[in-house]
Amino acid sequence: MLLEHIQCPEDLKRLSAEQLEQLAVEIRQFLIEKLSVTGGHLAPNLGIVELTIVMHYLFDSPRDKFIYDVGHQAYVHKMLTGRMGRFDTLRKYKGLCGFVKRAESEHDVWEAGHSSTSLSAAMGMALARDLQGGNNKVVAVIGDGALTGGMALEALNHIGHEKKNLIVVLNDNEMSIAPNVGALHNYLGKIRSDKHYIKAKDDLQHFLGRIPAIGGKLAKTAERLKDSVKYMMVPGMWFEELGYTYLGPVDGHDIDKLLETFQQAANVEGPVLIHALTLKGKGYSPAEADSHKWHGITPYKIESGQVLKAVGPPMYTEVFSQMLIELAEQDDRIVAVTPAMPGGSGLLKFAERFPNRMIDVGIAEQHAATMCASLAMEGLKPVYAVYSTFLQRAYDQVVHDICRQNANVIFAIDRAGFVGPDGETHHGVYDMAYLRHIPNMVLMMPKDENELRRMMRTAVDYDDGPIAVRYPRVAGRGVEIDPEPLPIPIGQWETVREGDSAVVLAAGPMIQVAEEAAELLKREGLSLRIVNARFIKPLDAEMLQLLAEDRLPMIVLEEGTQHGGLGSAVLEHYSLRGEYGLPIRIVGVPDAFIEHGSIKEQREEVGLTAERVAAEVSGMMPRQRQRATGQ
Repeated sequence: MLLEHIQCPEDLKRLSAEQLEQLAVEIRQFLIEKLSVTGGHLAPNLGIVELTIVMHYLFDSPRDKFIYDVGHQAYVHKMLTGRMGRFDTLRKYKGLCGFVKRAESEHDVWEAGHSSTSLSAAMGMALARDLQGGNNKVVAVIGDGALTGGMALEALNHIGHEKKNLIVVLNDNEMSIAPNVGALHNYLGKIRSDKHYIKAKDDLQHFLGRIPAIGGKLAKTAERLKDSVKYMMVPGMWFEELGYTYLGPVDGHDIDKLLETFQQAANVEGPVLIHALTLKGKGYSPAEADSHKWHGITPYKIESGQVLKAVGPPMYTEVFSQMLIELAEQDDRIVAVTPAMPGGSGLLKFAERFPNRMIDVGIAEQHAATMCASLAMEGLKPVYAVYSTFLQRAYDQVVHDICRQNANVIFAIDRAGFVGPDGETHHGVYDMAYLRHIPNMVLMMPKDENELRRMMRTAVDYDDGPIAVRYPRVAGRGVEIDPEPLPIPIGQWETVREGDSAVVLAAGPMIQVAEEAAELLKREGLSLRIVNARFIKPLDAEMLQLLAEDRLPMIVLEEGTQHGGLGSAVLEHYSLRGEYGLPIRIVGVPDAFIEHGSIKEQREEVGLTAERVAAEVSGMMPRQRQRATGQ
């Protein structure tokens, strides 16, 4: 076994090209076995094995900088940089991160959970290198899907303009390897990267330009001829026009071809783009057959490919999916929009049922938001299905194009709250704070799956502007489902448990936490009132007034940042109305990034537990009694 002897990139450099091929086989087997237990991003990593091996074989990390666009494709990189022994802890609490993590290793130079950032980061590192007189390599690895992101295109343009020495690896897993593979292609790749060819071309250009009277015309004619030949014979001319030397396409699973191509790239001055064609899921037939399903996977049986799932109520995403189909059958104005997440957002069945009313824009959250605004203005009912963490990327469009114009866009915000193993880059704990302050926005969250259905009915019936429903990455509570879900009056809260000792305001899964706390407090002789604050905006002013009159200790419990969230909204409400001195505490996510683990562990870390709520209530009670008796 070669793999057991690889503890760092230097160990890799002692192997022959033939041994590298065997190493690739062993790496794939390792990933298939380990991820069958932990889960994780299997298909992307099986597809990038040879590329990662060759990069570490030829270059010198961490002196040479490797920047992965979306760090979930860096498992092989982690294995080759001394972290193979920690893979049993992958994506577990306090274990190995599923993304690139700077605190884990000096070889991790850039963190990314969102796509399309690698080229901007690479340009910054190349600029810093040149300003400081360095000569190290900078290599950015980006997938074909991530190039749809506007930020990637902006960086692509800037890199080509500045002509910095930088290698971009386009990991293309959508294109067939058959085209553009052959002797002519290989020959062109060699001559275009050869130092002597490049110098001769520049010398000829300079010579022609110096000929009196006709030199300039000859040079221009030669340039046009050169371009004409290249347009006919060389693939990737779009990148050439942007200022890159284009090498490829190259078989991303052929070690010898990759070694040759990367060596060519190292000889070129200025930016180089290596176009590598790879197969997602390579080496594991279930993942090859359905790379979408196996992109991010839960534990599975290796032999059969059967995914192990817990038995119980459906996930909120599934409930959303089914309800959207029901609503679309009744209302042909409904159009679903997603930024490259049709599976994760639960829209695959919708796409099967309504193929013409399902729009996947690719990794382009900003474009999706503005497009939704225009769809709404033309009389449709766009449902923008997006993860909370990815909606952050379209903040300006939500403010400027949707809310400012009061466009009737429905936001279906998935993964609200903690998300578990994906960790800090994917938590949906900020959307309440970044949405509720925008004029015209309505924001709500259901306590269970039946209420989610009612909120979707509410959103479709609402015609007065943007409206959002946020829901978590957990299973429902198994409640009874209304066959005909009724809309909820905008801004109306509900009391789900009566009590006269203290009150908890909560929404979503925090209602269940509050109910568990109520049972703990019951043993102390205290009765806890629980209010389902299902509208984060607008607040239920009438109920808040009644609560102020009762003067009960109040806890706002929220699985979101306590800076700017529901608790802040309640305090602002009372402040604006001159209600001071009310006993209110906020229990939410503190001013810190919470790392990967299970959702239960993440809630425990920040105190979103029944025990913490019960302790907060108990701690407030004596002070209330002292005030009442004048002590």
